[in-house]
Amino acid sequence: MIVMKFGGTSVGNAERYREVARLLGSYLEQRPVAVVSAMAGSTDWLLNTARALAEGGRNPAAATHNAEKSVADFLTRNKETIAAAIQNPEIRSQVEAVVEGQHQVLLRLLTGVELLGELSPRSLDAVAAFGEKISVQVLAGTLQDLGFKAQAISAEELILTDRTFQAARPQMDVTTNRCRARLLPLVESGVIPVVTGFIGATEDGVTTTLGRDGTDFSASIVGASLDADEIWIWKEVDGVMTADPRMVPNARSLRRISYAEAGELTHFGAKVIHPLTVMPAIEKGIPIYIKNTFNPSFPGTRIDHGHEQTDGVVKAVTSARNMALITIMGGGVLTVPGIAARAFGKMAALNVNVYMISHASSGHDLCMVVEKKVIPQVIPTLRKEFERELELKEIEAIESDPQIVTIAAVGSGMRGAPGVAGRLFSALGRKSINIVAIAQGSSELNISLIVSADDEQEALQTIHEEFLSLTGLGKTLSRNMSIRGQN
Repeated sequence: MIVMKFGGTSVGNAERYREVARLLGSYLEQRPVAVVSAMAGSTDWLLNTARALAEGGRNPAAATHNAEKSVADFLTRNKETIAAAIQNPEIRSQVEAVVEGQHQVLLRLLTGVELLGELSPRSLDAVAAFGEKISVQVLAGTLQDLGFKAQAISAEELILTDRTFQAARPQMDVTTNRCRARLLPLVESGVIPVVTGFIGATEDGVTTTLGRDGTDFSASIVGASLDADEIWIWKEVDGVMTADPRMVPNARSLRRISYAEAGELTHFGAKVIHPLTVMPAIEKGIPIYIKNTFNPSFPGTRIDHGHEQTDGVVKAVTSARNMALITIMGGGVLTVPGIAARAFGKMAALNVNVYMISHASSGHDLCMVVEKKVIPQVIPTLRKEFERELELKEIEAIESDPQIVTIAAVGSGMRGAPGVAGRLFSALGRKSINIVAIAQGSSELNISLIVSADDEQEALQTIHEEFLSLTGLGKTLSRNMSIRGQN
């Protein structure tokens, strides 16, 4: 059994729905289960429309939308897609009827948002879910149109979550039982289940979402629940790349990486998979493949435990933008007990993720990397928390720098390999790229560093050239052979 996830670009228009349906049908013997995103652009449209309607409800003079017209326009676009994707008039009529009913529910939701001028996280999740709910109906209908048995299923029936709206977490025991009871009989009878990605529901049936790009996570949850043999994540690129090809033109696809390496790349900005995708797969030992719907014959990248050794010490280099560096400076960082604990406690209270930590060896600076958008909350909160220390000059300043990016060189081959950090920093030094801060975990899976935003592309290209070009790989092979010879 294979669980196949298709993202919004994969189902970006009527022809793409038909291509995906043909692709699924070609794997019928492998008993596929499809997990599908909203059609490209739908989720953003839904969220932006809901926010505009809420703003108009608070300030009618500024209103640029109304719920009825917005939903009517959305229905028109979706019916055009259905008409182009599904040729059989009977099947097309059935799908249109279901989708029209969904738009009526959406209209009631958006009318409430417009009248109240309020948009809670719970309401945002309810609105955002409609993109996936419509998409599965279109794909299931397209499969039927091509002669395959298929059934659209909302993950609200399957994935039980907590009440953390916009970032809900699954309750796996109940979810597993639900998935097996609902999906296995369909698969065994030759039906292709088409499941909504991205969404779930609380115990009392309230719709939740798993966070943006959460369809990857949904596929892993469903795959683990069904004990699938493999999970395939279909995207618009040939697997996981050694770098962002927009930044590094000679980047290439990787054949295999480990779960841990995939997690590190995702944490530091690579658009590989949703950050939590690997967790259910790891527990069941299910390999994940990243494949290209626009080039389906390409083998893509396999993500698994990856225990065997590889010649290259660095597998990939990635960067995270829209980040800011917070620095707490002063002698008190070293001498006053609990400074770091208090700082991280305030971050937790604000529900702010800290992506990287660097502590100067002198103890005088504590650096934290967070998303740029949280700076207006974080800096005043920290200054208030350390008001006394600032007055006593135990802390000199609490500052932020939004003009930075984090760069991460990732690879299990770095573990125990001498000289990797030296090569990396020397290569950047030759290009006069200043390193603001560095960090390396005990796992030795990555070396993380902060550079000026202006140096992002050159830093990525330099590290890629040093470790991942043919020249760089040659240096690594020669070095490894020399070390082996000495041993």
